[in-house]
Amino acid sequence: MRKLIVFLHSSLDGFVEGPKGAMDIGWVAYNHELEDFADSVLSTADTIIWGRKTYEMMYDYWPTVPSDENASEHELNHAKWIENVEKIVFSKVLESVEWNNSKLIKDHVEEEINKLKQCEGGDIVVLGSPRFAHYLMQLNLVDAYKITISPTLIGKGLPLFQNINDQMALKLIASETFESGALGLNYQILK
Repeated sequence: MRKLIVFLHSSLDGFVEGPKGAMDIGWVAYNHELEDFADSVLSTADTIIWGRKTYEMMYDYWPTVPSDENASEHELNHAKWIENVEKIVFSKVLESVEWNNSKLIKDHVEEEINKLKQCEGGDIVVLGSPRFAHYLMQLNLVDAYKITISPTLIGKGLPLFQNINDQMALKLIASETFESGALGLNYQILK
């Protein structure tokens, strides 16, 4: 059975975005080490899922990268990967999704995620999309968390976890400490 993994960047005080909203993430200690960690997380995935807002932001940005003469090798490689990977967007608002290998699902989230988990293939990764990740957490659909923690306190913003109603046991599978002081954590949910 495929695993559903939530992959997010967090501040040390537990926020995934700052008080200015969705792209208030300039505090993430992003460098080649976090790029390598992200590559490792995505190396086992063949499907990514998003909510509407993240899909729209990603679609506005990543298809432009191959023609950007200032794009790094990592950005170019990621743009190629994301262009070809299966992308599933959950939205009641969108009427269609145009990006290559994209599929729109409008409702029955729990049922659709469980169907995806039963299919053959690699991991399914919630890449960003923290609000949608919160919803999936409430439905108890998440199997693992792969989190980077940046050595920054931001005070307020969108929490990494919210509306957790029941205690959940986790097992630390791996951890990495980076030169920047950031951490890479891999937790499996014990069910």
